[in-house]
Amino acid sequence: MNVRYARRGAASLALASLALLAVGCGTDEKPKENKPAATTTAPRKSQTAPEQQSTDAPEETLAVARGQKGLELTVSSVERDAGGFLTIKGQLKNTSDSSVAISSQTSGDETEVMKHGSSLGGATLVDAVGKKRYYVLRDTDGRPLTTTGISVLSSKATANVFLQFPAPPASTTEVSFQLPTFEPATLKLS
Repeated sequence: MNVRYARRGAASLALASLALLAVGCGTDEKPKENKPAATTTAPRKSQTAPEQQSTDAPEETLAVARGQKGLELTVSSVERDAGGFLTIKGQLKNTSDSSVAISSQTSGDETEVMKHGSSLGGATLVDAVGKKRYYVLRDTDGRPLTTTGISVLSSKATANVFLQFPAPPASTTEVSFQLPTFEPATLKLS
């Protein structure tokens, strides 16, 4: 007799599971009109290499650091945010008539940063008044929070770049931006 009740219980459980499964599938549902249907597609690769991207709108030039072999880093924005970070954005440009390899020195000499490939991780900000040096921030895996992967710039090519630092105190209004193999540039902070 116990076997009969056990079979009925198992059959009831199986039917209930199938009913829930059928209700959960909802094959007749239509996506809401204001919400696009989810699709999965492979990400497209950009037709232009990162070093050849350009922006249509001209950007303000706050500072220019000149490097070796015709390289120039033009700083177009320096922004403090509420989280205590300072983000520098600009363009790295090859002004020469031939391709230029970006020196591995721009990545800095820290083992943790170097193992993640070419970057601008060797950059620092120097607060002469506060007598402090600020290094490019790193994530929890040691990757620098800066543009990475630029190893060669072809002739007259540019690459958009960014670097993120801990923000100096609000009383600091000027820092020296330093990147290995480039001359220092003075940045005004607001």
